[in-house]
Amino acid sequence: MSEPLSASANTTDLIRVESLKKYFPVRTGVLQRVTAWVQALDNVSFTIRRGETLGLVGESGCGKTTVGRTMLRLIEPTAGKVYFDGIDVFSLKGEALKRLRRRMQIIFQDPYASLDPRMPIGESVMEGLVIHNVGNAKDRYEIVINNLRKVGLEDYHARRYPHEFSGGQRQRIGIARALALNPDFVVCDEPVSALDVSIQSQVLNILKELQESLNLTYLFIAHNLSVVEHISDRVAVMYLGKMVELTTRDELFCNPLHPYTQALMSAIPIPDPKIRRERIILKGDVPSPLRPPSGCRFHPRCPVVMDYCAVEEPRFQEVSPDHFVACWRIA
Repeated sequence: MSEPLSASANTTDLIRVESLKKYFPVRTGVLQRVTAWVQALDNVSFTIRRGETLGLVGESGCGKTTVGRTMLRLIEPTAGKVYFDGIDVFSLKGEALKRLRRRMQIIFQDPYASLDPRMPIGESVMEGLVIHNVGNAKDRYEIVINNLRKVGLEDYHARRYPHEFSGGQRQRIGIARALALNPDFVVCDEPVSALDVSIQSQVLNILKELQESLNLTYLFIAHNLSVVEHISDRVAVMYLGKMVELTTRDELFCNPLHPYTQALMSAIPIPDPKIRRERIILKGDVPSPLRPPSGCRFHPRCPVVMDYCAVEEPRFQEVSPDHFVACWRIA
């Protein structure tokens, strides 16, 4: 069995994440001493290929958003490495980090909170151009208008304020802002979860069209498996700060191997009342990341648990071509 990441970089990989960890301190008392650590991410490894969309799914609190923010250095890591186009992201400082950030952008989950209510949306989209000294005032304005048109907005919208737009329009503005600096890689942090279903499809189609025309690479974070199936090329499944399965979209939805992935798939509604799917109901609640279980973190809720699952953590390994799983029953 081979590891999900090899020592030699694959030229088709734009992003390589190696043993990424992020622990948040818990401080108590008058002196605010650190008394515990929240293990948000623990030894997460994966790759993202150029031009693809990697979907990242899991329950709320499993660490999906922390992965994206840590990769972009919006949150500093506890340990691990992230390589972007062969560059060690965590080793960069100052001007070198600023230059790299032009190539790595993010679309935030909340289209209401991610825009400054006191700033016209044209200025919000232009803000990154000003910070990075891109062109003159006329060039920046043309880039803003061009990006607003790409996401289906009109020129006059640049003079309006966020409260004048619907949720779907605000998310389009967020997309235009992320594309203003012409990035190679975009973290889409649940970009449609706050939108109506009818608007979700429009935003997803915009993202797919922009990916094809601009050769973008996406990390698409979501908890809606139907959305992930629609937009992703490969899908990674996380549970309590750990990666449990990673494979192509078709393989995951046709042949999920990890018990947690199987439980997630059984919850997807089928739009046919004549077809019934056997539902896998997981027992208990998700354990606290403050005190994660020993061995496999899923074993307290696993329907096929073995005694050994509580003793040692399973290795995240390739069990078939391009299909990685961390489970003792499959190892």
